[in-house]
Amino acid sequence: MSKNVFLFSGQGSQYPGMGKELLDAVPSVGIIYECAEDILGYDLKKICFDGTSEQLAETRISQPAIFATSLAALAAAKSKGIPFNGVAGHSLGEYAAMVASGVLTMEDGFRAIKARAEAMQDCALRQGGGMVAVLGLAPDIIEAVCKETEGYVVPVNFNSPAQTVIAGEKDALEKAIAALSAAGAKRTVALAVSAAFHSKLMQPAADRFHEEIADLSFSNPTVPFYSNLTGDLLNDFSDMPAYLAKHIISPVHFTDELASLYRDGYTGYIELGPNKVLTGLVKKTLKDVTAFHIEDRKTLDAVQL
Repeated sequence: MSKNVFLFSGQGSQYPGMGKELLDAVPSVGIIYECAEDILGYDLKKICFDGTSEQLAETRISQPAIFATSLAALAAAKSKGIPFNGVAGHSLGEYAAMVASGVLTMEDGFRAIKARAEAMQDCALRQGGGMVAVLGLAPDIIEAVCKETEGYVVPVNFNSPAQTVIAGEKDALEKAIAALSAAGAKRTVALAVSAAFHSKLMQPAADRFHEEIADLSFSNPTVPFYSNLTGDLLNDFSDMPAYLAKHIISPVHFTDELASLYRDGYTGYIELGPNKVLTGLVKKTLKDVTAFHIEDRKTLDAVQL
């Protein structure tokens, strides 16, 4: 029997107009945006549908916007009767995965995202730093180059065997890019972010976030939940505030996560949320699987499992 996993999009996948067609196709999606406005204190739906790329790029906006769009895609998938046997997300996507699997309610999900986005944006303004995608070089070589580079720079997103994101101080990043190019990297691409996410430079955000979500209620998942931190099935949900705070400053082991899902028999991969970044990573990493994404009416209708 085939097994399907729902994957949830991470930060950077946002774009103006995202989610609008999902609301048109599944009117019950409106509840998500009503919940968002109640908790966030502003009209997130209007920003998602009518805002500019610049507005949506702000961390305090992009995180709840992507989270809401992912939940809208989840509602659309459920309306079509698409089954799922497990969940996983890339960085920010783990929050939608927690709602999908029952670890968090939608309301507490928005509360957590609000606290996370605001803490990370404030930290970014103070700490600085940046992130760069490195293409065409093995992760172990990238890690070795970073260790030899003067200053603070580390691998933070292990996205596929051919794509790793590094993060750190601006000067150290520039030195690492030069060294990685000399080591054979096909290309390096600076990401449109103003901070070194998933690195120790985000420690102030992690500390603040941990305090602010201490009173939220977390439950055990109703389906298997796969973790960025370990790259494997997560079994311990006893202290999720500590887990999620550590998540902010720790690397994303998405390649290992996909390997674990494949090992455990998942053959259908459905990305829920704006764009299709994770769908592309699945296709580049795994063989003999099907991969779809849902972000609008056309992609919803295209899912065939």
